[in-house]
Amino acid sequence: MSRMEKWIGRLLRRPQKAGDDTDTLRTLFRTRYHSFKLLLGANSKALEIMAEMEQALAGPDPFAMAFVRSRTTAVSVNVYRMVESLEQLSPEKYDRLRPRFSQIQKQIDALLTDRPDDDPMAPLVIPLKDLDAATVHQAGTKMARLGEIRGRLNIDVPPGFVITAAACRRLFAHNDLPAEIDRRLQQADLQDMAALFTLSAELQQLILRAELPADLQSAMETAYETLTKATGQDVFVALRSSALAEDSAKSSFAGQYRSVLNVSRDSLWQAYKEVVASQYSLPAITYRLNRGFREQDIAMCVGCMQMVDAAAGGVIYSRNPVGTDDAVHIHAVWGLPAAVVDGSTPGDLTVVSRKPSLTVTATFIRPKTHRIDCRPGEGVTRTELSAIMGCQPVLSADQALDLARLALSIEAHYDAPQDIEWAIDKSGRRFILQCRPLQWAPSAAINEPTDTHPDHETLLHGGVTASGGASAGPVYPVTKRADMLRFPTGAVLVTTQALPDWAPLLARAAAIVTEQGGMAGHLASVAREFGLPALFDMPGALERLAAGETVTVDAGGRVVYRGRVQALLEKQVTKRPPMAGSPVHDLLQQISRLVVPLNLLDPASPQFAPEHCRTLHDITRFVHEQSVHEMFSFGKTHGFSERSGKQLYHRVPMQWWILNLDDGFTEEVHGKYVHLDNIVSIPMRAFWDGFAAIAWEGPPPVDGRGLASVMFQSTANPSLVPGIRSRYASRNYFMISRHYCSLHSRLGYHFAIMEALVDDRPSENYVSFQFKGGAADVARRQRRVAFIGDLMENHGFRVEIREDNLLARAEGLGRPQMIRRLKILGYLSLHTRQLDMIMSHGPTVDHYRRKMEKDLESLGLPG
Repeated sequence: MSRMEKWIGRLLRRPQKAGDDTDTLRTLFRTRYHSFKLLLGANSKALEIMAEMEQALAGPDPFAMAFVRSRTTAVSVNVYRMVESLEQLSPEKYDRLRPRFSQIQKQIDALLTDRPDDDPMAPLVIPLKDLDAATVHQAGTKMARLGEIRGRLNIDVPPGFVITAAACRRLFAHNDLPAEIDRRLQQADLQDMAALFTLSAELQQLILRAELPADLQSAMETAYETLTKATGQDVFVALRSSALAEDSAKSSFAGQYRSVLNVSRDSLWQAYKEVVASQYSLPAITYRLNRGFREQDIAMCVGCMQMVDAAAGGVIYSRNPVGTDDAVHIHAVWGLPAAVVDGSTPGDLTVVSRKPSLTVTATFIRPKTHRIDCRPGEGVTRTELSAIMGCQPVLSADQALDLARLALSIEAHYDAPQDIEWAIDKSGRRFILQCRPLQWAPSAAINEPTDTHPDHETLLHGGVTASGGASAGPVYPVTKRADMLRFPTGAVLVTTQALPDWAPLLARAAAIVTEQGGMAGHLASVAREFGLPALFDMPGALERLAAGETVTVDAGGRVVYRGRVQALLEKQVTKRPPMAGSPVHDLLQQISRLVVPLNLLDPASPQFAPEHCRTLHDITRFVHEQSVHEMFSFGKTHGFSERSGKQLYHRVPMQWWILNLDDGFTEEVHGKYVHLDNIVSIPMRAFWDGFAAIAWEGPPPVDGRGLASVMFQSTANPSLVPGIRSRYASRNYFMISRHYCSLHSRLGYHFAIMEALVDDRPSENYVSFQFKGGAADVARRQRRVAFIGDLMENHGFRVEIREDNLLARAEGLGRPQMIRRLKILGYLSLHTRQLDMIMSHGPTVDHYRRKMEKDLESLGLPG
């Protein structure tokens, strides 16, 4: 601390008399007032950020780690500024506060810096034969599951190895990528689709241009050589993503990452980097954002397995993913299964019943347009199918039953329905290529379309339910990537193919309708995961659904109606936000517990002290209370009448004191009293207009129980009795300037705190209000704050209630709207007195609710 600061500190603490130099006192007050204004600004900003954090946790909109870090940093900075400003108001008086802030901040920092430790001994490559459930953190869920299926169930899986999470971290560290990626993610607007396109391209290029560390290259080369020796020849391989958290029960990441098929030895290194880079593809970024994954949650492991030159392939669902039956559903195409999962061609569907024994109960042969095969050299090729070949069944009944048995054995092993990708090579040997928990969303999927709302025009019917449910919105056609940039929230996505490319729009869309595709594609899996109605295989949808027209998509009934079918929409179950329970959501929730709850409520309590602050909100409450006390005591402490509180001279039954901080009076008042005409504080005058507009009728009629409750509470808590001096007793005072007002009020048995800033800059305007106390028992007091909260919410306040404590806030409004809300507060502050005593009598409560709404309407303040 500098000499000047020490001198000012001694001077602030030294009692001054009227004879002290007036200019010096004015300078000291200006210095103190400057610190107070900084404190108020930081307090307002901190409370806004806390509200943002609460809204993020409760709302449907996704947020990323960038939001968590930026909001946490911002709230900490503003609370620190408040502590610093209070210390400047009264140096050395609040020495216990800073250490308490530091303790809470350390707890927050520990949560934010929770990253996986890099194990220098962790393997960069692990053979598939050594993988099982215990290796998930090294190999990712996809490859660990394949290792377990091969080792525990003796089911054929192509031989290979996994390039581990440690290898990915090694690649990133070798090229100094983590800090650069974090920097770009922090700076990006993750809600702007155009910005995400740019960010995605930049981050992928960083990885594609990265140098492969020598030890990683050597480990991959050794593993590949081992694979070639086992087969006796050079092999072509498939490189598939196996990121941490991918293919888990809550998050499939279906189609969000890249697979590179039929890769030669020479292309192995580049293909590996392409798969790793795909963790920053646009679909992957938006999926993680919407599902709430942190960067450290998704280190990219890559499976490298011998390529299966498939004669047929597809997807098995061990039960109906959109129905209520438990039949096995097998989707099949000619060639590689890629044509099924990318939604580019319809596949055959074979339904196999489990009971009384495995039986093929239905087969749907669909006209398959093309097949995807391994190219003789490298890569894959697409071949158009003739009409005759396209209509041939892919599987025989025996093959379907064999695949069903295999699926049920995997389901039994994991004790949950499964989503399985399979292939049969040209020799007839079948392989499992991938296995994940099934995203299951029951609906009517196989039955005939149901038109249950004949009063509404049917625009389309038929198709395939890819994800059940119903929703409505304006039609928005998407046929190219540029259309994604303009896609509005709440629109119905209508497109040709059910491609994974459209996955970034699912969090914004009300529903999806496609002309091609089936329930086995990646887009269908993600739609079910998001609980989004999806109706696929609807030819002519783009032509028959006009852009901008409002439609209702009943995916379960397989019908699209013109307009909104309200009766159908009202039956839909509200789904929880997709982020709920995710790592980012959980982290913000943990941090919020150290930031948002307010435990320090009663300034008269011995617990109202720095050591009892458990959250940053507690610190703001303590600092704000003490700063008001320091400002109001200046005139009395220093014997300086010019900055002493003045009693309001007005016809009101209570005593009110006013402290003019700066320009709240028309002229300086040197006597004991100030007249209302001399006050020009905009927020105070607005509050007072509401307070004095309608005379209080007096206490409501109290029943015997209400009176007994009051008498008991008064006896139990003597500080509530108005005739007894306590910190409650004289707390009716304003601190004002022209645009600012702070009120601490004791009206009867309750106290209230109001603070407001009103000027011509709406972004800075706010009003906050806290209400607590009462003479009745806890239940009645709680009913009263609920009653007041209801009224305030009807008039545009954001309200939070904890026990018998009410917190309300409004901000960002223009001057007329702020004045309106302050008048409402003034009215409620007077007319809710002693209502706690009648809160157990419903008819009386209803009477006062109607009266107050009528009064506010008569004042030009309708809800």
